[in-house]
Amino acid sequence: MVFTIPEGLHPDLNPLAWMVGTWRGKGRGEYPTIPTFEFAQEVTFNHDGRPFLNYYSRSWIIDADGEIIRPAASEAGFWRVKPNNVLEVVVSHNTGISEGWVGQFDGPKIQLVMDQGYSAPSAKIVTAGVRLYGLVAGELFFAYDMAAEGQELQAHIWSTLERQVD
Repeated sequence: MVFTIPEGLHPDLNPLAWMVGTWRGKGRGEYPTIPTFEFAQEVTFNHDGRPFLNYYSRSWIIDADGEIIRPAASEAGFWRVKPNNVLEVVVSHNTGISEGWVGQFDGPKIQLVMDQGYSAPSAKIVTAGVRLYGLVAGELFFAYDMAAEGQELQAHIWSTLERQVD
C-alpha cells in the first residue's frame, strides 16, 4: 500500500502521518490480578487540521476462535507533537482513569511514559505505565506495561493491528 500524507494534516503532525486511519487486529493480555485473555481491538487516529491527533481505541474480549464474548476497554484522547520529537498524550478510559503521557518518537517508533494519572473513586489505581507503538511490517504494533493495584511495572497487553482501507 502506498502511503500519502493525509489532506489537511497540520504540518506539525507530519511525523505521525503514518498513524492516521483505522487499524484493527487482535492481542493478548495478562496481569497478576487478571486472568490471561485475548482481545480484538480497533484503533483510530484522525485529525481536523489543528496540531493534534484525535485518538480512539475500543476492544472486545474474544474466545479461542476469535468470536466476541463481550465489550472490553475503550479509551479516547489527543496526541500533540512538540519540539525535539517529543509527544504529549492525554487519554481517558471507560473505567474512570485519565492519564497524561510524555514520550519520544523516532520515525515509526513511539515510546510513552505515564506522567500523571487520575482515578475516579471507584476506579483502580494505576501508578505507572509505558506504551510502545511502532510500524512493524506494515502493521501497527502496540504494547502497554502497567503498574496497578500494588503490582510492579510489567507487561499487560500487546496487539498487532492491520491498517483498514476506506
